[in-house]
Amino acid sequence: MNFCILGAGAWGTAMAVHLQRENHTVTLVPRRLEHASELATTRENRDYLPGVRLAEDIQIALELKPALMEAEVVVLACPSQRLRALAEEIRPALDSAWRVKMFVSLCKGLEQETLLRPSQVLAEVLPGRAHGVLSGPTNAGEVARGLPSAVVFAAEAEEETLVQVQEALSSKMLRTYRSNDVAGVELGGILKNIYAIGAGICDGLQLGSNAKAALLTRSMHEMVRLGTAAGGKAETFYGLSGVGDLIATAHGDWSRNRRFGELLAREKETAAQCLAESGMTVEGYWATGCFHQFAQRKNIVAPILEALHAVVYSGVGLHEGMEMLMRRMLKPE
Repeated sequence: MNFCILGAGAWGTAMAVHLQRENHTVTLVPRRLEHASELATTRENRDYLPGVRLAEDIQIALELKPALMEAEVVVLACPSQRLRALAEEIRPALDSAWRVKMFVSLCKGLEQETLLRPSQVLAEVLPGRAHGVLSGPTNAGEVARGLPSAVVFAAEAEEETLVQVQEALSSKMLRTYRSNDVAGVELGGILKNIYAIGAGICDGLQLGSNAKAALLTRSMHEMVRLGTAAGGKAETFYGLSGVGDLIATAHGDWSRNRRFGELLAREKETAAQCLAESGMTVEGYWATGCFHQFAQRKNIVAPILEALHAVVYSGVGLHEGMEMLMRRMLKPE
């Protein structure tokens, strides 16, 4: 198939490498002109995925409209807070993009102002267009290097199109499952970022394996409680896009969200300082604020979320945040 990938961060670049390896036609469209020029010249994304070579037949586009003209699947690989603006850039070019069958989001965050999921943003800005989401426990570097991985592809589309795109995304090293629970798949990828921050705090404070295991187990309860209230199916959160992604993000050295929590604990700095030091988008930071609003609005009990929000947004001390959890009233599991 012909894929157009909008966004040349680590994950967008990794998908370009993976799809080209499977003999698909791939056009990668960086957001910045100077970044596009650098990728076209060096054939390496030194800013976001160093050490991975971009094959010569991965096309690097400088403009959006020509890149969309031949595309059958458009992959949106941008931070969630930029998705609406990107979709609005796409809309005027759709008259000439007659071959596009589906838009696939790689975003793992809510829109801060509206609390909308990525698919909901796409439905608003690009109405009537088939859209889906790809999510799961995937480190970009490992996918780019061809290491074994598995993901979930969820979409609201005709079965024939859903299966065709599933097969195109898959390879002998990237197993792709399909789902019709778009909300659940998106929410799992969003919620796990929140609790990965907590896992990073555990690592930074050197609280031990017991504490981290307990935190992640109880985090799963909250993910299901919050996720089903937001429209997902409970069983989806026990799959790759929920518990699978939580395990990977809570333990991987590459995880921005885990690293953010670790920095917060080790450096004794404010959240703003840690965000600046990380130099990359930390989706869990925004998700913590968004889901704290959601939990309050829906009267959902989510003590780990509440403790993390107090630490990240209200400046509550790390040990005080831990005590908020450890001293809660005892109850049956």
